Amino acid sequence: MKEARPAVNAADNAHRATEARDRPARLRVGVVGAGRVGPALAAALSLAGHRPVAASGVSDASRRRAEALLPGVPLVAPDEVLAAADLVLLTVPDDALPALVAGLAETGAVRPGQLIAHCSGRYGTAVLDPALRAGALPLALHPVMTFTGTPVDVQRLAGCSFGVTAPEELRMAAEALVIEMGGEPEWVEEAARPLYHAALALGANHLVTLVAQALELLRTAGVAAPDRMLGPLLGAALDNALRSGDAALTGPVARGDAGTVAAHLEELRAHAPHALAGYLAMARTTADRALGHGLLKAEQAEALLGVLAEGGADGAAGADGGER
Repeated sequence: MKEARPAVNAADNAHRATEARDRPARLRVGVVGAGRVGPALAAALSLAGHRPVAASGVSDASRRRAEALLPGVPLVAPDEVLAAADLVLLTVPDDALPALVAGLAETGAVRPGQLIAHCSGRYGTAVLDPALRAGALPLALHPVMTFTGTPVDVQRLAGCSFGVTAPEELRMAAEALVIEMGGEPEWVEEAARPLYHAALALGANHLVTLVAQALELLRTAGVAAPDRMLGPLLGAALDNALRSGDAALTGPVARGDAGTVAAHLEELRAHAPHALAGYLAMARTTADRALGHGLLKAEQAEALLGVLAEGGADGAAGADGGER
């Protein structure tokens, strides 16, 4: 059963939201979790005139990032970050966020009227309900970007989309913060956050896996500079896909070249069996999409899907050590 959101005095919340919009431009900014994201966002806010005042981080890498991106900003305990800041960025792993918010609220670290923003793609503002009950103003500001933990991240925020979720009365304040960081706010409804995040993970995280695997196979094939070979091809493929969607599909699966696909499977079984499952999964998905968009004819698809089915059975037998 879906949990009920906490009862909040609407007038009180609206008053706090008005204060958030009307407060001076220079906010004191704190970061809880000095990973790759938090220091970069705080540095971007600093360029917009806000003042980073405190950060928390325990690892040596966190300390190095804070020193590089937020020079002179002290590293302190999370409750001390909240005590010093008007705007607190919670930049911890998704699975750690609910417990962190609950702990900060239970210890009384959250102040009424304080802006509490997390940067998780998975969550909207419901995860901040303990802070909301303590009087905080909750914001979900998710930068759609990969981060390196270096100053280049601040430059990459220029034009970067942010998935924004907030109470309606805080929407303008949330979007203004994103714009000040150089980003482009994109409103995402609370209920849509998990699907929104799944789409981004599918596109970005799995792309890295696919590219790394393609590089590995090219090296196995004897290509001396696989990155130089793949760069133009993948750049063009990505550009075409963003412009044309499924109409950009090319290659043996989209053409229905069952013989070529069978040869691929044979080579993968011989030289890179660990890549076989991924190839089969993507080939089946590509075939389905090509069929659905009329790029692959039904008569071509029959032979192709037969090869893919047989390839999957062969792969399963090989994985179990059995014989056909």
